Amino acid sequence: MIDDIAGKLLIATPSLREGFFHDSVVLLCQHDDEGSMGLVLNKPQPINVFEVLDDMALFETERQKGIAQMKFEDQIVYEAGPVDEYRGFVLHELDKTYDSTMRVGADFNLTTSKDVLELIAAGKGPKQFLLLLGYAGWEAGQLEDELMGNDWLLANPTKDMLFGTSPELMWAAAARSIGFERSQLSSQIGHA
Repeated sequence: MIDDIAGKLLIATPSLREGFFHDSVVLLCQHDDEGSMGLVLNKPQPINVFEVLDDMALFETERQKGIAQMKFEDQIVYEAGPVDEYRGFVLHELDKTYDSTMRVGADFNLTTSKDVLELIAAGKGPKQFLLLLGYAGWEAGQLEDELMGNDWLLANPTKDMLFGTSPELMWAAAARSIGFERSQLSSQIGHA
């Protein structure tokens, strides 16, 4: 097993030119002997955070709903993976923890409990967050095989990259953080 990669970004290489993971940037949340779990950070869905909060009926007053609509109608929701597509995750800063929060790497928390959404709806949640639906999963050894097959590059996530980069620029920003441009990568596995 490759150690110490939980909390890293997986950047899809051109060898993954088809399917869900094409041009994906994935935050690897868990990696151990049983397998791996990650969240795709750059696949927007056609819904926004306000719509999710409203669909869940999390607003206590019309005023709260109006404030949230102004604040969150431009904040997109992400399709984080092909597994359990309706399961929600909130990736956020370390400033707070909630009923089911786990640490991801050195700089981020991941929460799956409803209380974080209730606080976001009330304007008391984390200042910076991403709302993601679904996740990516790998069986034991599968991700290592993909890494060895040059399907993924590894990078360190930053707050600016995760919370301040648009989805269409995320792949390029992540690749650039480790010194690569798209033109430098090939879909061919190297032969000497």
